[in-house]
Amino acid sequence: MNTKLTFRFDGTNYHGWQIQKTQPSVCGTLKTAIEKTLGRAVTVHGCGRTDAGVHAEVYAANFRGECPVPHDRLPYALNSRLPRDIAVLSAEAVPDGFHAINSCVRKEYTYRLYTAKIRDPLREGRALHWPHPLDLDKLRGAAQDFTGTHDFACVRTLGTPVKSTVRTLYAFDIAVQGDLIAFTMQADGFLYNMARALVGTLLWFGEGKITSIPDLIASGDRASAGPVLPPHGLYMTGVAYA
Repeated sequence: MNTKLTFRFDGTNYHGWQIQKTQPSVCGTLKTAIEKTLGRAVTVHGCGRTDAGVHAEVYAANFRGECPVPHDRLPYALNSRLPRDIAVLSAEAVPDGFHAINSCVRKEYTYRLYTAKIRDPLREGRALHWPHPLDLDKLRGAAQDFTGTHDFACVRTLGTPVKSTVRTLYAFDIAVQGDLIAFTMQADGFLYNMARALVGTLLWFGEGKITSIPDLIASGDRASAGPVLPPHGLYMTGVAYA
């Protein structure tokens, strides 16, 4: 049997998704809860790597083997063993060939910042405080220059091994709700730190530190792009399977 879990988490207290030797991780915490519930060892596959401090409104994982707990009851059983910052939303049987990351065809990340002049303690750890003027029309135009299939070497983290830096960015939208601004990106995959670097580059473009997004992409020069923004503003907000 192959079981798919859909869940969400607050990443503040975790050193990302992947299991760490000395630091708590989302995968390690979920794996422990599954093993205690099922009474056996499991290997858990996640839909993607999230960094330390990054959150997920929706995330998918799968594990294989016998599951004596009915799938409609499994979320309740797991949530009773999970900390308050992780919650399983659903469990379902999926085909043997399903793999949370290899079967994924599209991911969505949203970076949130708020523009209040004075920082909000209730938003700390949930959105980046950015009390600076933003020309949203200018930023939206630049965001569209990023969409399509490109070599995104200019926003990759140097020193991280990857077979190809070519990705397809299907959409890059900017939505406003009061003083909260959401930058939502959909792609067939993301390079390490790519989502945070994309938004950091847009902010630099808005400040005039970058003059042409197409020229930046063509250059492939990471040093000319914007910074990797802090992780606490980033959320995985969607994952799609064929």
